[in-house]
Amino acid sequence: MTVAQDQPNALNFECETGNYHTFCPISCVSWLYQKIEDSFFLVIGTKTCGYFLQNAMGVMIFAEPRYAMAELEEADISAQLNDYEELKRLCEQIKRDRNPSVIVWIGTCTTEIIKMDMEGIAPKLEAEIGIPIVVARANGLDYAFTQGEDTVLAAMAQRCPTAAEVKTEDKEERNAIKKLLNFGRQKDEVSQTDSEYADHPPLVLFGSLPDPVVTNLTLELKKQGVQVSGWLPAKRYTELPVIEEGYYTCGVNPFLSRTATTLMRRRKTKLIGAPFPIGPDGTRAWIEKICSVFNIEPQGLEEREAKIWASLEDYLELVRGKSVFFMGDNLLEVSLARFLIRCGMTCPEIGIPYMDKRYQKAELDFLVQTCSEMGVPMPRIVEKPDNYNQLQRINDLQPDLVITGMAHANPLEARGINTKWSVEFTFAQIHGFTNARDILELATRPLRRNNNLKDLGWNKLVKETV
Repeated sequence: MTVAQDQPNALNFECETGNYHTFCPISCVSWLYQKIEDSFFLVIGTKTCGYFLQNAMGVMIFAEPRYAMAELEEADISAQLNDYEELKRLCEQIKRDRNPSVIVWIGTCTTEIIKMDMEGIAPKLEAEIGIPIVVARANGLDYAFTQGEDTVLAAMAQRCPTAAEVKTEDKEERNAIKKLLNFGRQKDEVSQTDSEYADHPPLVLFGSLPDPVVTNLTLELKKQGVQVSGWLPAKRYTELPVIEEGYYTCGVNPFLSRTATTLMRRRKTKLIGAPFPIGPDGTRAWIEKICSVFNIEPQGLEEREAKIWASLEDYLELVRGKSVFFMGDNLLEVSLARFLIRCGMTCPEIGIPYMDKRYQKAELDFLVQTCSEMGVPMPRIVEKPDNYNQLQRINDLQPDLVITGMAHANPLEARGINTKWSVEFTFAQIHGFTNARDILELATRPLRRNNNLKDLGWNKLVKETV
């Protein structure tokens, strides 16, 4: 179905199959259990889900991870066992062994198929064992890869306290960001720092990022006089940010549309629609949009961005004039394509599993602006792409680089197409000014590898062998 017809200055949107071809969304456990340090994740599914998690997170298997599988057997699936009693037994064991501040139940495809009433069981069990239980459906039937995090954060957004629910003496203690920034300072220094902020409504940022990136983005906003009241998720469940009606919220990732909707509809917050802080161009636009909402004049961002671009010149020489094709996997495709186009690449097609045009409107507008400024054609955006058709288009276009899910990387490499796994961008630190180099390090690795092989005469050796 074509949503927009071919127009020279407009993006063209298409939807091909209606199916997801992505990494499984329950993999969100791998970064969320590390981010939320006092949590425990219980994935309710079959042995297949367990095997997937072991493979997806194999490098962490010996680090005593705070996640486990509740394996559904034949008796569960045929409803011969009591779901409540089985889950109660497991959660009591988790409480006994780990005593977490929160237990997160992750639903899978199987819990959807057998219609397990997790939302009905959780409140009763929570009251009985005395530990909060958050239910998140992260099944691959309804959600794409990174939307697993979206469902968890949307569920946690409803657990964020209001100011009335937090004792006065606890308010400062809950703000982990403020504690981190004020570490080692005297009280008079802290009060002096507080006076540097502009007078604006509270701002809560949402999206799970590594702690160094959280600190970096918080400091970037602090330089402009913008104070971050909290992050969702926080490092600890007990430090979830206070959210009240009228608070401002802003996302850092393009796959968090459900969380944004929950914050607006359930918690009555005001969403700041900004491009996402990926690449120096996106980071500057993200900060400028937040500043504009609070009537703050941003300072020094143009010079900061120019300095970052200058430091990337060695990578930019490798990508200028080359083309990149996105098959679609992690919903970061539009932001990454916009950044790579700014780097001098062209992008004939952006495949994406799911597109929320309202939540990503600012990013899409920024993509159009970037293409116009760089003088390159607008990419075609294909939602839920048909992989067979995509492979035919890749064969015709012969792009210099294809960013794809792991399933198609080796077949494309065998046909002489350079590929990069999209999942690597998901797990890498790609947000903010200072991490732009890491994006280009990943994107150019296959190009640099092939250049090195050419220098070694590898192609000639292969032909002689054949």
